[in-house]
Amino acid sequence: MLNFKSNIILAPMAGYTDSAFRKLCTEFGAGLTTTEMVSAKGLLYNNVNTKMLLLQTGDKPSAVQIFGNDPDIMADVVASERLQNFDVIDINMGCPVPKIVKNSEGSALLLNMKLAENIIKKCVQNSRKPISVKYRIGFYKNQDICVEFGKMCEGAGASFVTIHGRTREDYYSGQAKFESIFKTAEQIKIPVFANGDIKDIKDYNYIMNNSNVYGVAIGRGALGNPQIFNSLQNIKPLDKKEIILKHLSYLKAYFDEYYVYTNFRKHLIYYINGTKNACATRNLIFTSKTIDEAVEHALYAINNG
Repeated sequence: MLNFKSNIILAPMAGYTDSAFRKLCTEFGAGLTTTEMVSAKGLLYNNVNTKMLLLQTGDKPSAVQIFGNDPDIMADVVASERLQNFDVIDINMGCPVPKIVKNSEGSALLLNMKLAENIIKKCVQNSRKPISVKYRIGFYKNQDICVEFGKMCEGAGASFVTIHGRTREDYYSGQAKFESIFKTAEQIKIPVFANGDIKDIKDYNYIMNNSNVYGVAIGRGALGNPQIFNSLQNIKPLDKKEIILKHLSYLKAYFDEYYVYTNFRKHLIYYINGTKNACATRNLIFTSKTIDEAVEHALYAINNG
């Protein structure tokens, strides 16, 4: 079983958890970081887009998240040399995006528990790495198969699970239902990480003081605030300007100018949340001709409240 650096981990987010952001979150106390989700078929056929997704910085422990609907392809992929530097292989069974669901992948696997079980079993059998699963509490609104699915994951050999407290049809609306996650943590023995709407120490303490949950997985709560992992462990935060410049330096170290320009502007929007005239600053950031110009606008907004 993997030894986590802490029980507060970074959840995977498409378009955000690249190697630079993962490195930053590791430095700020994340117990585990996970890549953006990677297509198993893309890995099998050496799709050029997967190379960037699999880029690592040497930070440990780290996980790669894969998705797919074919047990044999998934089993082949987990044994791939391309994944051997990761400490954990996570299987996505919670993505709500329509194009993923239409392909019977992601959260669509909540509707086919036998197939989901077969995928997990074959991955466990074919990998020396711990296999984890990320899923949602159900597919349809008001559906709750959280405990049942968790028991299936445990029985199939998963080392731990991360549960987002919404259904697929909820997408990201409403409030996460932690009670379903709490019930699951009571009934299975493998570690359970709660995910969804965890923004501060109050949310963290509520979960940890009211359940058998092992820890929390933070996704959107880390955007614009990667040091949330430290803050939940009562470690004094850095100045936000320092974090922005550190984040930018990591991006420039690993990626080309075009990627840095397109990717970091998205992060800057989160960094300036809560500042005066944030809307006007967002427009300035997205119309900036260079990333350094965009950063100047963000820093000005932060300096002026």
